[in-house]
This record gives sequence, structure tokens and C-alpha cells, in this order.
Amino acid sequence: MSSDPGARTASQTVVVTGASAGLGYQAAEQLAPAGHRVVLATRNPEKAAAAERSLRSAVPGAALEHVHLDLADLDSVRAAADALAALGPVHAVLNNAGVVGSRERRSTAQGYELQIGTNHLGHFAWTGLVLPLLQATGGRVVHLGSISHRWATLDGHDPLGAGRYNGYRQYARSKLAVMLFGFELAQRLADAGSTVSSVVAHPGLALESLTQDTGTGDPAAVPSRPGPSRAEPSWIGAGQRWVAQGKDAGAVPLVHAAVGGDVRSGEYWGPDGWFQLRGRPTVVPAEPRAYDRHEAARLWAASEAASGVTFALDALD
Repeated sequence: MSSDPGARTASQTVVVTGASAGLGYQAAEQLAPAGHRVVLATRNPEKAAAAERSLRSAVPGAALEHVHLDLADLDSVRAAADALAALGPVHAVLNNAGVVGSRERRSTAQGYELQIGTNHLGHFAWTGLVLPLLQATGGRVVHLGSISHRWATLDGHDPLGAGRYNGYRQYARSKLAVMLFGFELAQRLADAGSTVSSVVAHPGLALESLTQDTGTGDPAAVPSRPGPSRAEPSWIGAGQRWVAQGKDAGAVPLVHAAVGGDVRSGEYWGPDGWFQLRGRPTVVPAEPRAYDRHEAARLWAASEAASGVTFALDALD
């Protein structure tokens, strides 16, 4: 499958949440050279500025914008959606930002468990608020899934809850919620006759230690772009390469899902290798529970009630 970030059309405006580091930064660094305007939707202004400096060094003349977005605060989400609307047409939104494996239970500004509150609920509200922008362009929203959804289930009575807290289990649950939402949104958009597409994608097992330095930009400015000074036992790197890949490679399926010309609504994109841990981007299967429309409807209702954001899909046809 092609992974050319310009394969859909040239000069798209792509919004990347969490674009100041990690997979989000790598996605931005792949989108910018293809001529796409990239909107960095990030929480930390200093890290956003560092990422922008690095991107401009790596891609002279890059078309970049910034929107302040704290997905753990629904008030910030609303303000960010308003700010994005002022920037002009939007063709794709890559919902990449997230919290991974918080050791102690923490809460969002509105009191929800931090991982599901950020990874799912914040992006749920954000997507609902920016959906009219995507409708205007026939655009696309990409949801960041994870192989961890294979081992997760949601609480049937409280899909946004954490129960007896375990950080990694809750991360997996948050990613299952992201995927249930992404696939359900594709169905509801199709039923409404909308031209917007909803796609889920995942990076495989993407590690910072395997991320390649392109030799451009400012590696010190962005943690996900390690320079040559990184010290690591050679056997660890060799072992990882059998089952994992760098975040630069992990960002390729995400970028392709956002702008690839062969991507269809409702698909799940990830690496084509063993166990979907590494490889080239392709359409991959998810666990059946990620497509459970009964579970998705329950999650959707809870998310609308918690966020106060209602998807006006009837107005999109």
C-alpha cells in the first residue's frame, strides 16, 4: 500500500493533536514536506514552539499554524474548536494526543479519569465541535487506536469509569473507547449521508529508542527525535527491531489514514507485519468488540452527557 502523504490531494490542511512530540510530531514532519498545511493542536506552548522551530528547520517554508488545545479540559476544547474555525478550511483531523499508562489515578478538569477523559472524551467533544469544518470540505477524522484494545472491555454500567484503577488496563480501555467511537462515527456519518469519513489507525509497537534521526531539524528540541548521543545497549536495540519500529515508522499509517487516496471511511489502518507490531501501512482487522454497536451506543450516550457536546448528524445531509 502507498504511504505517500501527498497521495490524496495536494495542499490539505491537516490538524494534528499532540503534535509537539512523539507520533504527532513525526506525523507533522511527514505531512509538511508534502505541501500540507499542518495545524499543531497542543497543550504546552513551550513544547509547541520547540516543535515548530524543529519543523521549520527540517522543512523550510513549512505551512504551520498552532491552536492551544488541552484535551483534559472541555472548556479548552471548546475554545480550541473556535480558534480552529478562524483558520480557514480544514480537510483532516488526526486525533493523536493521549495519556499513556498513568501510574496513579488522576482526573481531568471536569473530574473524569485522566486517560479516558483525555484519549476518548476530550477527542469526542473536539470531533463533534469541529465536524462542521470537515463537512464543509468533505474531510476526514482519524482516531488513534492501539493493539492494546485486544485486552480491554468497558464497564457496562459506566463506560467512562475506571473502577478499581490500574494504569495500563485503563489505557487499554481508553483506546477501546476511541475505536468504538471511531467505527460508530463512520456508521452514523454514512447513515446521515455525510461526505465526512471516520477512520481508525494505529502505529503498531512504536518506540522512541528506534526513531530515526533525519539529520534535519533540531533533535534536541523535540524528545521524539533523538540525536546520536542516545546511549543504549546494542542488544536491546537489536531485540526491539524484531518486534517494534520507531515512532517515525509508526506515524506512517496515521499519516496515510489522514491523507491517503485509497482510504475509506470505517477502515482500520496499521502495520502489515506480525501481530500488527511493525511494517508498512495497510487495512488490518480489529477485535470484534471494537465494532460492537450496542456497546458503542452506550458509550456515545455517556460521552454526550459528560461532554455536553451533541453530534448534529441530521443537519449534515
